[in-house]
Amino acid sequence: MTFGMRKNDRVNFERGIDVFMMGIDGTWRRNCRMVDVSQTGARLHVPDSIQGLDLREFFLLLSSTGLAYRRCRLIRVAGEQIGIEFLAPGKSNKGRPSK
Repeated sequence: MTFGMRKNDRVNFERGIDVFMMGIDGTWRRNCRMVDVSQTGARLHVPDSIQGLDLREFFLLLSSTGLAYRRCRLIRVAGEQIGIEFLAPGKSNKGRPSK
């Protein structure tokens, strides 16, 4: 699956890496697999429904304890795979519509 023109090189993971998506307010959490990653974003495989979740801004938890994480926003949806963009530290995306 092609996700458009890339600005940064991607690292692909043959089997994926188990990660978690979590709402900024902590009210929801989803298991997912990181399929590839770059300096500015990633592609995730999310088998559970994302319907109704606020994905304008959320956390991608890279460890089960939540000590390693990135603040993200949804860029695109293609079936069970989603493209996400990492937000710069200290910059919130709340109130801005997603692409």
